[in-house]
Amino acid sequence: MREFMHYITNAFYSATSWNEDNTYKELNATARELIDFPIPIGLRLTLSSLATPHFATSYQLGSVGIVDGSISYLHTSVPLTGLPSESDRIPLPALLKSYRELQELGTLPTSTSPSWSPFPLRLPNFIRKPSPPGGAPALVDDTPRPKRKDPNRNTLLYGRLYLPQSQLEGLIVKRLSPSLQVQLSAVSEQSLRNGGTLLGLIQYDRKKYGIEGLASTDGGLLGIRGLYNFGGDASSPSSSSAPRECPHPGSSNGQSQPQAQQQPTGEIYGRFSAGGELYYGTLNKSGGMSFGARFATLPTHRGTPLTATVTINPLMGNINATYAVLAKDYCSLATRMEFNVYSYESDWAIGMELWSNRRPAGFLLGPEGVTAGSEPVKGEVTSTSTSAGLAPQRRRERSFQAKMEWRLDDPEEERKQEVGSKEKYLGVFKARLHQNLRIGLLWEGRVKSMIFSLGSGVDLRRLDEPFRNLGLEVQYSS
Repeated sequence: MREFMHYITNAFYSATSWNEDNTYKELNATARELIDFPIPIGLRLTLSSLATPHFATSYQLGSVGIVDGSISYLHTSVPLTGLPSESDRIPLPALLKSYRELQELGTLPTSTSPSWSPFPLRLPNFIRKPSPPGGAPALVDDTPRPKRKDPNRNTLLYGRLYLPQSQLEGLIVKRLSPSLQVQLSAVSEQSLRNGGTLLGLIQYDRKKYGIEGLASTDGGLLGIRGLYNFGGDASSPSSSSAPRECPHPGSSNGQSQPQAQQQPTGEIYGRFSAGGELYYGTLNKSGGMSFGARFATLPTHRGTPLTATVTINPLMGNINATYAVLAKDYCSLATRMEFNVYSYESDWAIGMELWSNRRPAGFLLGPEGVTAGSEPVKGEVTSTSTSAGLAPQRRRERSFQAKMEWRLDDPEEERKQEVGSKEKYLGVFKARLHQNLRIGLLWEGRVKSMIFSLGSGVDLRRLDEPFRNLGLEVQYSS
């Protein structure tokens, strides 16, 4: 389960039209999340809130032998207006889904899009300027234009303090241009060398390719990595620039909208990506490199979505191959195979994700609604059901905010809640199996206004004590 701050950070990248998947470090992201999902240890409770469209907070308390926790704060220069932040309204796939489909290059909103810009559109106020002798009067736009910040220079600030270890970590993301972004992350802890470490990243994304440079104080590490896309939507000339636009026939204001690409019939419509990384430690005088390739289908592909990757580390002799497929809308599968050409050692792992539309612990909470023959509630029985001789149905209970303000719910808010409550899936079951017969089981879902994650690790080689760990994590946000 992704944390609330991770959810807000992804919303910031979406609002600023930044594609996280167009980097070499995310080459194996799909298989990694399907196989290496974290299992909670002990009991952990997280309380979060998006207090304003620019500011979010999160408090975490856990118990694993000792009581620990953390305090997090996040600020963005982009207003995240309209983002669902309540734990009973956040779409579960945004926090729980592991299979990641690549987005079309150029489908993200541009920085000049009115839907993205935080500034409202104003109609020009034209006035007549005195005409020169013998000339026609000219129109001049006299609309007052307030000073406004460059929408391309957006900033995200994040800080987290771990207690009682007194460990502090921070993150700064600065957007310099539509294609250039800088990240600076730091960790301060007494056990680390020099009391902490600092990592800087500069990212350059041109859709057709992406380049990333990094520098770290840990060992004086310097590195560069890049990813190049070809095939599919990357083969069109407009992929590296703005998307092709055509007038929408149903638009009355003449605004242009992106033109969808047609997929050839009978072919697998996807994108190939190839890249590599090279890094060198200036203090320990050691370096490394790796190369990789990926093929992934795009959302417009009519067949089964799939992702296949292969990475090679020539210095260490490691070869890693993964394959992930979205077999059904509710089922994802992934497999990973690793081999070392020097030691002839190998390892394999498989992972599964299965979504369910049943409520967790349904045998305790009962089915949705009221069954036939149930007792009517005083003052909450509809007249239509009793007059027709049908079983009485219980009306929706007032929201907590309405009870505190001694009022009824707004009909518009009730309609939005009813639409948001009709989710396609209510929970997901995840499982993995490694070559050493270690199994990971995880069940995640939503109960009322809380999102939970319950998991355990099982070791089949030790049947006398098979359960290695057991944990429960609960998140609530407002």
